Amino acid sequence: MSSTCDSNPDKNLGEQAKRPIDNNLGEQAKRPIDKKLGLLWMAFLLLLGTSASAVLASSAFELSVSLSGILCVGLIAIGRREGYLIGLYNSLSYALLAYHNGLFGELYLNLFFFVPTGILGYFMWRRHSDADKTVQMRALSAKQRLFVAALCVAATGGLAWLLSLNPEQNTPWVDASTNVLSIVATFLMMLRYKEQWLLYILLNILSIAMWLLRSLAGGEAGDLMVLMWAIFLLNAVFGAWRWHQGARRAGMEQARCDAA
Repeated sequence: MSSTCDSNPDKNLGEQAKRPIDNNLGEQAKRPIDKKLGLLWMAFLLLLGTSASAVLASSAFELSVSLSGILCVGLIAIGRREGYLIGLYNSLSYALLAYHNGLFGELYLNLFFFVPTGILGYFMWRRHSDADKTVQMRALSAKQRLFVAALCVAATGGLAWLLSLNPEQNTPWVDASTNVLSIVATFLMMLRYKEQWLLYILLNILSIAMWLLRSLAGGEAGDLMVLMWAIFLLNAVFGAWRWHQGARRAGMEQARCDAA
């Protein structure tokens, strides 16, 4: 588990003594509030997801897909690595639903990307977590953000062309967009960058549109997936705010360490 400033205990004690007392008190006061807010958010998501999914799900399996996904993204939004473990089941079960709906891009993405990166991401977050098991958050530079945007546009065009070669593929451009955004956002999440949530907001909007089309076409569990992605969208907005606060606090802490 990584420390805030330095691995030398004696040096840390000296640096901590130099920091303004009021700043330390402010940071300590915010942590219990953040923890309580995280618990309230998780309770809200589970209550909303359980009540709505119970109405729309036609089987216990479909209900488990929805609830595992909601629990996974909720834990990630509050910076808890346990979300990766729950996400492993969600990836496998969601891949099965994607297969039955002819969304092969979603199928391949979940089986061959989300499962291995879920395992890797858990251990990466474990190395960069605070004492309260919350991951340390950070932000991209302006140049890095521009590079990420250009990468998403180029990769979406190439993947859409590849998916269109499959005669059974539905909505190749939407499917390609959701795949690319998912991959890039996942890497940003593994590397603990707050900008992941901007991509997740766009991804969730596109996923709602994709599953709405499948629902209108009579696809399996289409209405339930629209609901799940709508809750994901709500969570992404919360996650963007929560990680912005966390990254800003980490930046201020690092600045104090550098100054000391």
